[in-house]
Amino acid sequence: MDFETILENLKKKIYHPIYLLQGEEPFFIDQVSNYIEKNVLTDAEKGFNQSIFYGKDSEPQNIAESALRFPMMADRQVIIVKEAQSMKKIENLGNYAEKPMASTILVLNYKYKNLDARTKLAKAIKKNGVILTTKKIYENQVPAWIEKYLRKHNFTIEPQAAQILTAYLGTDLSKVANELNKLVIAVKETNQITPAHIEKNIGLSKDYNLFELQDALGTRNIFKANQIIQYFGANPQQHPIQKTTATLFSYFSKIFSYHFLKDKSERGAVSQLGGHPFYIRKIIAASKKYNPTKLYEIIGILREYDMKSKGMGVSGLTDSGELQKEMIYKILH
Repeated sequence: MDFETILENLKKKIYHPIYLLQGEEPFFIDQVSNYIEKNVLTDAEKGFNQSIFYGKDSEPQNIAESALRFPMMADRQVIIVKEAQSMKKIENLGNYAEKPMASTILVLNYKYKNLDARTKLAKAIKKNGVILTTKKIYENQVPAWIEKYLRKHNFTIEPQAAQILTAYLGTDLSKVANELNKLVIAVKETNQITPAHIEKNIGLSKDYNLFELQDALGTRNIFKANQIIQYFGANPQQHPIQKTTATLFSYFSKIFSYHFLKDKSERGAVSQLGGHPFYIRKIIAASKKYNPTKLYEIIGILREYDMKSKGMGVSGLTDSGELQKEMIYKILH
């Protein structure tokens, strides 16, 4: 079952005896688990009927025994196992999962990995409960996720603002959601978030960020690119070279891939490369400035400076700001 369906069912008070929340993206796991923890029982019911266990400190037998108890002065009880991936012999919950208590909601937060689908426990949960398997989203999917998240709060966001946030925050959805929640509270005069709002409320410059650096490089604006990289050098903690190289590697790899698409229309590029049309239009424009040979060279430069940033092959030049300046010079010339 997918994340949206699970949440919709919970809001409709459609409950299942066991929830296995697993996978690489903890944000979705936390959202479901937190909703159950906060909303299934009333505050008065929680004292006797809601228990929190931690996998590292818990035994499957103890959890099964707790799950088999009847609720007290309530229709159901809730048992949440956090960090269930650290529980030894978690598969021993298989017998309980085959015949779960209808009045118990057992939630297993199994983060960063998946329970072996071949086990008795996994098969029983599939039959009698709900399994949510989460995956990390790719960076080019984050802007669309930001737009969708804000729509639920009756907000919109300018495409450039979504790209700036993505370049700054990456794919950590918990971090992205936290910053978006701050923006929703802070921005009162409008329901559309702009780059200016991000600069004012998050402290990320709307003019000197990774997205603007991509734009400057994509248009071969040497003056603007040098301005931004000077700013990065003066703010190394906020703009480490490792983040710059990773972002630019993804950017130039997409431009390189665009050259070899069969369908080079905007729609074709969106479908094959992924990402917001706003972003893809910039990729198409940049492809006119860089031929495949130069792009191959740039990808090599980015790999070289990623290694240098980690202390490999460096002869004296170790300052992050200086390395970034040298890297950008080589890209542009």
